[in-house]
Amino acid sequence: MNRPGRGTALLAALAAGSLALTACGGGDDQSNPNELRLWHYEAPDSAMGVAWNQAIKEFEQTHPGVKVKFEEKGFEQIQKTAPMVLNSNDAPDILEYNKGNATAGLLSKQGLLDDMSAEVAKRGWDKMLSPNIAATSKYDAKGTMGGDKWFGIPNYAEYTLIYYNKDLFDKHGVKVPTSYDELVRAMDQFVAKGVTPFTNAGAEVMAQHFIYQLALDKADQSWVEAYQRYTGKANLTDPAWTAGATTFADWVKKGYVAKSSVSLKAEDAGVAFMQGKFPMMFSGTWWFGRVVKEAKFDWDTMVWPGGKMTAGSGGNLWVVPKGSKNKKLAYDFIDITMKKNIQNALGNAGGVPVAADPAAITEPKAKKLIENFDDLARNNALAFYPDWPVPGFYDKWVSAGQKLMNGSSPGSVLGDLQKDYDSGVPK
Repeated sequence: MNRPGRGTALLAALAAGSLALTACGGGDDQSNPNELRLWHYEAPDSAMGVAWNQAIKEFEQTHPGVKVKFEEKGFEQIQKTAPMVLNSNDAPDILEYNKGNATAGLLSKQGLLDDMSAEVAKRGWDKMLSPNIAATSKYDAKGTMGGDKWFGIPNYAEYTLIYYNKDLFDKHGVKVPTSYDELVRAMDQFVAKGVTPFTNAGAEVMAQHFIYQLALDKADQSWVEAYQRYTGKANLTDPAWTAGATTFADWVKKGYVAKSSVSLKAEDAGVAFMQGKFPMMFSGTWWFGRVVKEAKFDWDTMVWPGGKMTAGSGGNLWVVPKGSKNKKLAYDFIDITMKKNIQNALGNAGGVPVAADPAAITEPKAKKLIENFDDLARNNALAFYPDWPVPGFYDKWVSAGQKLMNGSSPGSVLGDLQKDYDSGVPK
């Protein structure tokens, strides 16, 4: 999933009220053949924001007389109100939307998204995306990803990784870990020196990413497929899930993650890392562009030490609402975001492009970021995200992480998640 904590998510609380009011009122027919209404929630200085601004300029140059009306939204704003807005006359022509069964899959099942399968074949987008990236673009009649119809296109990819402050590692004489055992050893050394190793955000996605990653360390791809795509019975109290929840709770007790971060947002955690207050941040590639610009210390990234899999997938989707008044213009815009020059710009700005020219990515840290993703994709090591399988699971996962941080037993927390999961799986 693409998560809050990238600047624009903070606009959600301010704008949600007016958005809901507009949606409830229905509004007038906003058809205008000379205007493309575009929504997304990427920060202007993020890799996607930079690349998409360039795409907007190119779109207007290649479509004389047509203007892009870009409206900046918050992640949670779109997440919570999309079904209502897209079922009204106020729907945009194209928007960025989260992928997965609980989001894009649910909207496709509800008939709110345009089936773009014909456009995908016509424009050759299917040839540009690897199968594990395409999986989150395609849904079946039940809204389960990996289906037979295309309802979205990502023009970037993403995965979770560790950002680390090399200056703090050097200052405290701690070796940068290359295995899980070395990671634990490094965390123990930091704690012994009074330093909390990882920044964290219990009120949003970071805590659940820790739990999921620690479970993935004990799992395999068949486990992921059963949980995410219902190919088998998912048991959320099995040894892998139990290890993930128990280990995370233990990390909180040992001070690897601060218990006081239980109410923090992802933005709080990310800013604290970029201010040099923590040696490590475990989060996603969506932070990369901001870390490049805001971190004033020597830093680098690494995939989870010793991990066989990590959370990741194709990026959020460009989707076209069923009620879009300018579908051809919307598909023309998507096409521009898939062009080499836009893909290369995205890569050099710190994103993970899906169709760039590798030789055109010249920034060393960005090149490493992309190469690591390519390795994960090649090895079938992308495990999607924990909140994807069923509608409403994001909030359940946030609550689960907070309960574990506050001392609830892993068994009871996982048991509650199992009930929520079972009630949401399509019958």
